[in-house]
Amino acid sequence: MHVAGQGRNSLILRAARLIPRPFCARSSEANLRTRSKPLALLALFTGVLGAQTPPIQLTLDLTDAPRKFLRAHLVIPVHPGPLTLVYPQWIPGEHGPTGPIDNLAGLKFTANGSDIPWRRDDVNMFTFHLEIPPGVSSIEARADFLATAPPSGFSAGASTGPNLAVVSWNEVALYPSGAPAGEVRFEPSIRLPDGWKFGTVLDEKARSGNLVNFKDISLEKLVDSPVIAGRFFKEIPLAPEISPKHFLDMVADAPEDLGISQDEIDEYSNLVRQAGALYRSRHYEKYHFLLTMSDSVAHFGLEHHESSDDRIEARNFLDDDLTLLNAGLLPHEFTHSWNGKYRRPAGLATANYQQPMKGELLWVYEGLTEYLGDVLAARSGLIDAGQYKEMLASTAAQLDRRPGRTWRNLQDTATAAQILYGTSDQWDNWRRSTDYYDEGELIWLDADTIIRALSKGKRSLNDFCAAFLGLGGNTPPRVVTYTFADIVAGLNAIAPYDWKAFFNERLTSKSPRAPLNGITNGGYRIEYTDSPNEYTRAQESRDHGVNAWYSLGFRTADETVQDVLVDSPAYRAGLGPGMKLVAINGRQATDELLRSAIREAKNNSAPIELITENAGFFRVLKIDYHGGEKYPHLVRDTTKRAYLDDILKPMAVR
Repeated sequence: MHVAGQGRNSLILRAARLIPRPFCARSSEANLRTRSKPLALLALFTGVLGAQTPPIQLTLDLTDAPRKFLRAHLVIPVHPGPLTLVYPQWIPGEHGPTGPIDNLAGLKFTANGSDIPWRRDDVNMFTFHLEIPPGVSSIEARADFLATAPPSGFSAGASTGPNLAVVSWNEVALYPSGAPAGEVRFEPSIRLPDGWKFGTVLDEKARSGNLVNFKDISLEKLVDSPVIAGRFFKEIPLAPEISPKHFLDMVADAPEDLGISQDEIDEYSNLVRQAGALYRSRHYEKYHFLLTMSDSVAHFGLEHHESSDDRIEARNFLDDDLTLLNAGLLPHEFTHSWNGKYRRPAGLATANYQQPMKGELLWVYEGLTEYLGDVLAARSGLIDAGQYKEMLASTAAQLDRRPGRTWRNLQDTATAAQILYGTSDQWDNWRRSTDYYDEGELIWLDADTIIRALSKGKRSLNDFCAAFLGLGGNTPPRVVTYTFADIVAGLNAIAPYDWKAFFNERLTSKSPRAPLNGITNGGYRIEYTDSPNEYTRAQESRDHGVNAWYSLGFRTADETVQDVLVDSPAYRAGLGPGMKLVAINGRQATDELLRSAIREAKNNSAPIELITENAGFFRVLKIDYHGGEKYPHLVRDTTKRAYLDDILKPMAVR
């Protein structure tokens, strides 16, 4: 979630452009019927798609996954003549050209025992050109995926460990250029190491020893259906009274990491129930939360129609701080099944994984999902109302101290998403990054309180979600696109208001202050005290650092400065990201000594003295600050109705 050129003017791409857009506004079967003429034309040019029977066979061998080595074998139906194959570049949910082609190695094509030469396109690095000899109806492709990425980023990041692996099929897929992903068929298989089990939404077709064959599906659904596998695996049914069925599939580094309590299982079952009450629909035939608990993999969540790829720290269920910090992950990715997968911004609903995506509506795709996911976490009991308010206070306070908002508006963070996901945390408050998540949450909270106020509590954003995201009731996985105008019309159907101006003002604002009206209209205000914020304290525990953002103006992890707030006391003293704290007021630096120095400076006029090390060079810095520790909290404003409390109440489950 975080480019190669597209300048080719081939007959294949011209034919592909004849396909109506958005291609995926209906089911694949309906699309196939309504687009037979363009598809026939496309098949004529590719010489592949029209004759693709049987489907592409893809076998992925995981037996060397502990050594970060995955082996893929493909059998691709072809016709003699020129053939162009492509590797997925723009990955759904990651909103950018993040296909990890740099780790594809050992690529070799053969037919009838003879090698077939290939040539990479000299403009588009994700494209391969071949010439298929006469008499050849299928070719074999072998490639290795080197799972050597660091534990950062998204699905291209670290995905294996000594006892587990996460399979993202786009890492090993090749398919005909120009072909819509919904109409290329694959028959996937995986070979597991001895003793490993797996979880996925894919339907099993057959099993022979450690080889598992799945039923053939479209490339679109294949990329949308990851697999988790490992030695230490557990599958737990959730909310068993509800259909379609839901499962929590967990894989971990060690058996003790699977130690989820019955209370936590009940809370995830409540999540399933509360989501149904909110959206009044389900757009899947079954759903699997695929939860990887490991310190060997990247930590993130990635949405899919019928599952979610959720990756968190190994000891999540053994550490209360981690449990709190990760409580919103599964509700967020689950919500994406409605907002992002079923209802999708038109600019993100592309025909295949070579077509660039447009992120201008990510403040809806991700921002609304961030809001709903956190609310669902509270309604389900994964966090309590107090923890939600501490989290919201932390989010709002950080956005309210983000000087980059004076030059980059929120809309630009969404439009530029593809270049922002991989940015550093250093000077992030000046650059701004994917702020449409957190600031989107504030904007949608504001919208919710406005609807409640206009209707005197009779209507809310819940009604919008049921009508807009639950459109059509229960359905199989499919995509129904939306535009900005659709959002405005959908909200006006619930509560007439100038929603267009409401969003435009917030999207284009360059005010130095964050949009906090949702908090104030919800019956609360932000206050800063010397009492630690529970959510901030949990982050400090996880990161082994100090959050002095609201006092000195910087954050640390392991005595290293992570970021410095522009124009803060620390900034004016000369502190910068990446510097290590060596000493504080003449003593060896520790987290507690830094906190103590902030407290003690409140009662004397001497500056806080730091000795810092920057790439082997040492410097003494003096921070002239005497305001004591400061942490944000939500405080009740009794002059206003507590709409925020109403929002967090569990909904009646039908």
